[in-house]
Parts: sequence; C-alpha cells; structure tokens
Amino acid sequence: MPELPEVETTLNGIKPFIINQKINSVIIRHYGLRWPIQSDMETVLHGQIIKKIIRLGKYLLLTMPRGTLILHLGMSGSLRIVNDKIPAGKHDHVDIHFANHQCLRFRDPRRFGAMLWTEADPSKHPLLAQLGPEPLGTTFTAQYLWQRAQKKKVNIKAFIMDSKVVVGVGNIYANEALFAARINPKKAAGKISLADYKKLVLAIKKVLKAAIKSGGTTLKDFVHGEGKKGYFKVKLKVYGRGGKPCLTCGTTLKENRQGQRTTVFCPVCQR
Repeated sequence: MPELPEVETTLNGIKPFIINQKINSVIIRHYGLRWPIQSDMETVLHGQIIKKIIRLGKYLLLTMPRGTLILHLGMSGSLRIVNDKIPAGKHDHVDIHFANHQCLRFRDPRRFGAMLWTEADPSKHPLLAQLGPEPLGTTFTAQYLWQRAQKKKVNIKAFIMDSKVVVGVGNIYANEALFAARINPKKAAGKISLADYKKLVLAIKKVLKAAIKSGGTTLKDFVHGEGKKGYFKVKLKVYGRGGKPCLTCGTTLKENRQGQRTTVFCPVCQR
C-alpha cells in the first residue's frame, strides 16, 4: 500500500508536468473506486488549470480555480505521467489529458483508491477534517505525542498508525521507526515515557525522510510518478525480515499480526 513517502514521491514526480497546465480532456473508464467518481467529473475538470498540488497525509490535493481534486492511491493505486498517445492498460481507470500533450494516468488494480471533487475548503472535507498533524511538520513533537498517549491502552504501533493522532505513518514505517527507537510494538502507548517518545518522534522523521529520499518502498505494486520503482526496500531493517537475524544484535526477528497488519520486531533490542 502506498504510504506517506510513496505519495510524496508521486507528488514530486508528477508536479513538474502538471502545474499551471490546462486540462484538455478527461477519460474515465471505471467510475467504481472506493467511493464512486461523480458522474460529471469529466465536465467539471475540463478547461481547468492545476494551480497547486500538495500532500496531506496520504492524500494529494490538486487545487484549481473552481475547486480541489482529492486523490488517494488506496491499496494498489499509482499516478503516472505518460505521453497522451500511449494506450491505456487494463487497470488504467482515469486519464487526465493536458495541453502540453502529457497525460496523468490513474491506475488502480484493486480499486480502493479515490478521486473526489470539492468546491469547499478541502481541509474541512469529511475525509480530511479529523486528520492529525504531519509527521514531518513542526507540530509533531514528543510532547504532543506523549500528551495524546496519556492513559491509552492501545499498543504503540496502532497508536502511531492512527491518522487522527498523526497522518501517514503506515505499517512499514511504523515497524522501522519502533525498531530504531528500541520500543516494543506491543507496549501500551500510555506506558511509554516522554524520553522514549522523543526517540520515537526522531525515528519517525528520520525513517520517513530517508524513504522519501530513496523514492519510496517497492514491495509489490508501487511505482512513482514517472513509472519507476522505489528503492527504500533495500534499507528496511525489520519489515519483511521476520525469522531473519536482527541487523543490530543477531537475534532472530519475531513476526506476528497486530490489527491484521504484519509486525516485525527484535525481542532483544525492543524489550
């Protein structure tokens, strides 16, 4: 599933090709995504100019004169820039054609992605209004996280993956950050000290920045805006390495399921 680094990488890949570009046409081949694409989307987007594109958590917001297009890649989605003459494939559900003969192509084999339109303030949209702070922003601090965690019995991994607490810390990077901070993923969020939260916040920021720099993590479906794969997978220290030796101490890494998500940790380094 594309997580924050993959979405940020996608943004960086498509932005140079679509910013300040006029939409000539839109082709929608399948309206049935996680939430149905509105029936008049082709007409709504026609003639508009992309004035700004930003990431909010795992969402991409494309600002235009008459509103904002909200995009989410879901479980297997990708956005790619292709020449507008390249034929669409089986899972290429939406093409946005620009005046510069480039096409923003939305591909989503599992169709858990989203393409929504709003003419109101996008930050007040139901999908975005309750989101927590950006993990790479200045408001995401150890003090903030520690205060939110008080009396919380939920395990720390689920806690930092809650988008109402902090946006964009998905499963891969939660595993990696907890290992870097030497915190057991099963420990209750309310039982973790402020000192350990300082380590965790630094680890989250470091891991996410490193993943963005490497172009995201390719595990199965993800490719970024220019169709290239991400390479952070080669730097993963625990995720996907269950049963293998810990790269720090040599102990066999444990793997289990927490909330239907794979969790990998070192029983020695993360007591």
